[in-house]
Amino acid sequence: MSISVFIGMISSCLRFKFLGLLFILVFAQACQYDGNQRVKIAEAAPSPINTRFNINHSDIQLVNGYAEQSAAPNSSSKVITQVWGAPKLADLNADGQQDAVLILSQNAGGSGTFYYLVVAIREANHYKGSKGLLLGDRIKPQEIQVVANRVSVAFLDRLQSEPYSTSPSIPKKQAAIYDADTMQLIQVEQNFEGEANPAVMTLGMKTWYWEKTQYNNDTVHKPESPKVFSLRFEENGKLLINTDCNTMQSQYSVANNQIELTQMLSTRMFCKDSQEQVFAKMLASVSSYFFTSKGRLILELKYDSGSMVFW
Repeated sequence: MSISVFIGMISSCLRFKFLGLLFILVFAQACQYDGNQRVKIAEAAPSPINTRFNINHSDIQLVNGYAEQSAAPNSSSKVITQVWGAPKLADLNADGQQDAVLILSQNAGGSGTFYYLVVAIREANHYKGSKGLLLGDRIKPQEIQVVANRVSVAFLDRLQSEPYSTSPSIPKKQAAIYDADTMQLIQVEQNFEGEANPAVMTLGMKTWYWEKTQYNNDTVHKPESPKVFSLRFEENGKLLINTDCNTMQSQYSVANNQIELTQMLSTRMFCKDSQEQVFAKMLASVSSYFFTSKGRLILELKYDSGSMVFW
């Protein structure tokens, strides 16, 4: 074999290998481009299942009804969030556009699977997601019903005395209303019709959560964490109080719309950066109350200095 023929054979072999490698690189780039394009299209598509929601103070961006995040930095465990069933379409804020009510399941790699109720509000060409309202752990959702701004979820649960290994079999329902002012779901008692009728609302009808305190000098105080500061009015005249640090209790008495809180007691745990003392000082100044057509409890402070708002 001559040297020229041998060199020609090597050149041909190298040329074929180069073309093969080039084909592989182009094909891989095309696949990657196509995959990225599908994700971008899914993220851009205005749909309730491509919406950002807030679950446990963490923003979750769904893409085609699914999200996967690391449970912690440098952790192999994943937090999986996905849509259960099909979104329920309804006009929750009476603006003529179809919003959506969804149930999300979330598993952080442990044994628990938590279910949350959320809404996606249509705004022009996109949806705005709400915070999640916890329904329960390892329940079995059954159905979502929507009438105007009222949402009801039917699901199967278990008795509190039963272990989570027990299959859910106890029918339950959770009711909520969509509040257009805060763009959030507010939990209410099942079959309660008083959220739009202050005349039938009572102090003991539910647990009340502190939303804000508005002073007459335009100063506003809000809880750093939602659904932490709460009031529960018992029929025996006892007021149960939860804060971001201690549990408290007080006696209360009512005459017409006047209310007086006395004998306030508290556990003695110290918590840095707690809002407890500010909250307790506000409660000590409460003098009267009333309800609003939005389902709010308003506790008015002495000397017409301001109002505490609870939902």
